[in-house]
Amino acid sequence: MAIRIKSNEGGSRKNRGCLWTIIVCAVLYFASCVGIAMMVGSAFSGGSAKIADNTVYRIDMKGMVVEQAKEANPFDAFTGAMPMGRGKVETVGLNDLLSNIKLAKEDERVKGIYLKGGELSVAPASAKAIRDALLDFKESGKWIIAYSDSYGQMNYYIASVADKIYLDQVGAISWHGLSATKGYYKRVLDKIGVEMQVLKVGTFKSAVEPYFRTSMSDADRKQTEVYLYGLWDNMTASVSESRKISVAKLNEYADEYMDVQPVEKYVEYSMVDSLIYRQEVDTILKNLVGTEDYTVLTTSKMASIDRKNAKAKSKIAVVYAEGEITDETGDGIVGTKMLKTLAEVQKSEDVKAMVFRVNSPGGSANASEQINHAVQLIQAKGIPVVVSMGDYAASGGYYISAEADYIYAEPTTLTGSIGIFGLIPSVKGLREKIGYDIDGVGTNKFSDMESNMMMKGMNPAERAKMQAMIERGYDLFTRRCAEGRHLSQDSIKAIGEGRVWLGQDALRLGLVDELGNIDNAIAKAAELAELDKYELVYYPKPVDPLEEFLKMLDNSSEEEKMIARLREMVKEPRILMLAPVVTIE
Repeated sequence: MAIRIKSNEGGSRKNRGCLWTIIVCAVLYFASCVGIAMMVGSAFSGGSAKIADNTVYRIDMKGMVVEQAKEANPFDAFTGAMPMGRGKVETVGLNDLLSNIKLAKEDERVKGIYLKGGELSVAPASAKAIRDALLDFKESGKWIIAYSDSYGQMNYYIASVADKIYLDQVGAISWHGLSATKGYYKRVLDKIGVEMQVLKVGTFKSAVEPYFRTSMSDADRKQTEVYLYGLWDNMTASVSESRKISVAKLNEYADEYMDVQPVEKYVEYSMVDSLIYRQEVDTILKNLVGTEDYTVLTTSKMASIDRKNAKAKSKIAVVYAEGEITDETGDGIVGTKMLKTLAEVQKSEDVKAMVFRVNSPGGSANASEQINHAVQLIQAKGIPVVVSMGDYAASGGYYISAEADYIYAEPTTLTGSIGIFGLIPSVKGLREKIGYDIDGVGTNKFSDMESNMMMKGMNPAERAKMQAMIERGYDLFTRRCAEGRHLSQDSIKAIGEGRVWLGQDALRLGLVDELGNIDNAIAKAAELAELDKYELVYYPKPVDPLEEFLKMLDNSSEEEKMIARLREMVKEPRILMLAPVVTIE
């Protein structure tokens, strides 16, 4: 038998080629990791900006105001390029704006503030806080100017504090009054055969009306008119004082719908001081600063400047609670996360007082009760709690505030809405449309109640049980408010019924203790804790951008997470305490 000896030379060459390929790929991978690490390191170690002589603080009036701005994420460049990626709305932290304006007032190197643009998305209470900070800045004798090619109403309200308001030669000012609009879904639901079965307590609890009405109820119209006119009265009174235009005239101008009027009218009506082109702003700033060599610092740059914060053993915790209240998921006040935050505050031996900054229209009844109890545990340790209300502290937002030792609200804060409701969809009509039948057996009278409510619609006995549960929830809500505010439960029920109040009316009703901002709340917390020296510590801690990036690489998509949340909603009836959130324009 002949034995053929096969040469392995070709195979060796292939193996060596594969080996080199692996080595090259490994080197490239390592180099890319190092490159990314260097880029991220550079992004995180940018250092703080410095204030030079002849500095102008420029506030870019664009983006959306939130309580706390997120730190810049160096991975946004990657996520923005991912499939299905969406552009992110630029956010501006109210905390940064207020802190920066205060720093600009106190630092002699800052000569003035330039309000650039007029497209900032901001709610009334936050707008007032910014405006008040700018008025306080002017107490230093420094100047403020504003320029834009167009001003939204809320932006014009803020800009009206400026010493000079400039408008582009072909610009416009939105000034037409406030309106509140809602969408109603009943007819849409009727067409597809879905009925939203509503259970509620509170005549004014209108958050659920879009599901079973086609227009505003008389009660909702009444409460909306009251707070909308209150907001407008606040705005016109403030603009009137700053621009020396009577409130009557401002209302006349609004009735003209200033948005589409010739630009010359804005000057004629003293709404602006001059019409200029953008290029002229630089010359104006040079004249105001007194030199051609001036430095501009933006909000993000100003926020990065090292503050000379007082260091002290005693701490005042400032805890931010913003957004809708949910149990375990969501982008707002997630109950499980907030409980961990409050437990951290409670366990700290250095925290002597807490300021709870609440900006929420409400949400989950269960999470609200848990947070309310967590606040009580902090107080039981001898730590006074002061609430500072933002744009909203309504329904569940008020529930988590009620236990505080002292409550501040802005005059234009929307609060109250002490009421409760449940929503259970019934697909009986849809089943009949598509010809889907169901049948089954059960061991007890109500063993199939959960599926019946959805698939067949609630019968009288089932509705009675669910309504009783809602009423127990309302009783607990009003009891918590009464205990926290040291009022009778009947008096809380008299001003409850789900009605929304402006902060200035809530003060009269005893729902809040004083009108003021977060600085007032911090001062009150120090007073209650008898602190002369203290350091502010902020919660929750900023999210690590790397951690946020890794979350985006999670296997579960946003769609899957939404489906999971919807399943949770269907699995058990949701008892909610949510204020009616309307679009105010």
